[in-house]
Amino acid sequence: MIYYLTLGTNDLPRATAFYDPVMATLGLARILTAEGDIGYGLPGDTSPSLYVLTPFDGAPASRGNGTMVALTAATRAAVTAFHSAALTHGGQDEGAPGLRYSPNFYSCYVRDPDGNKLSAVCTVPQTE
Repeated sequence: MIYYLTLGTNDLPRATAFYDPVMATLGLARILTAEGDIGYGLPGDTSPSLYVLTPFDGAPASRGNGTMVALTAATRAAVTAFHSAALTHGGQDEGAPGLRYSPNFYSCYVRDPDGNKLSAVCTVPQTE
């Protein structure tokens, strides 16, 4: 249903320094670098699924109240790595990794340096 998502930034170099390592924890890579935007997807993809950009209208980027991007994580360890990388690279904690809503919904919540809310979610049952 969704072709791609965009998130605004007021500082593209800062956003790049945040998103490159954070997206890598989910197996995603920066596959597009252009003036004013960067894009992330699976390695080898030709079209990004997530863009981070300076707004086209020239107005400052702002976060949406109630807006969040939830990204798929293959494992619970990837959720934890995502959360840790986000905090290490200038993000803010909005909810530590843990189970929520059901026995298989393992997620975390962070804000990027511009205040955009992100989540990483793993719904694969834990096996030990």
